[in-house]
Amino acid sequence: MKILVVGAAGHVGGVARAELETRGHQVIAASRSTDPGVDTSDPESIAALLKAVGRVDAIVVAVGAAAFKPVTELSREDYLEAFTSKALGQVEFVTQGLDYLNDGGSITVTTGVLSREPVPTAAAAALVNGAVESFVISAAPELPRGIRINAVSPNVLANSPHFHDAFAGMVPVTDEQVAAAFVRSVEGNVTGRVLSV
Repeated sequence: MKILVVGAAGHVGGVARAELETRGHQVIAASRSTDPGVDTSDPESIAALLKAVGRVDAIVVAVGAAAFKPVTELSREDYLEAFTSKALGQVEFVTQGLDYLNDGGSITVTTGVLSREPVPTAAAAALVNGAVESFVISAAPELPRGIRINAVSPNVLANSPHFHDAFAGMVPVTDEQVAAAFVRSVEGNVTGRVLSV
């Protein structure tokens, strides 16, 4: 399969890219810092990337971050930044990506444990992850031509650079466990699922 992996320079995106390449897929890796590059907060940048890559069998999007602050300190700008880069960025890859996906293709977005586990200072991330998961569940029945959509929702990764004290009481997952969830979404036949790891 020809697969576009967006956010491939990040930890989770890199895990997905490496596993899909190992399984013999043709992977095009994109991120802010790679060529081809993309800014997921900019719909025109997303459009340019999709046009440059052309038709694909699958799109994997592992992008976005949110400010970690006490909820009493989060500003409107903090929420908007998180929504623009992660929620709207991933949704944009769905709406624009449909024109580039082959019949029976798939889209995999990423969320995270913060949508379902209370963690201090993570309210913005929880809000955005929950929104993306709700979108996936709602959008799945409407996608045309047998195209599937799922979200991979990993617990905290022990070797992630984003691991910090707020996650200390959580049981981390391995890169291999996260990679298996991406494979299930891309190669399997499930749709409208939040694949919790």
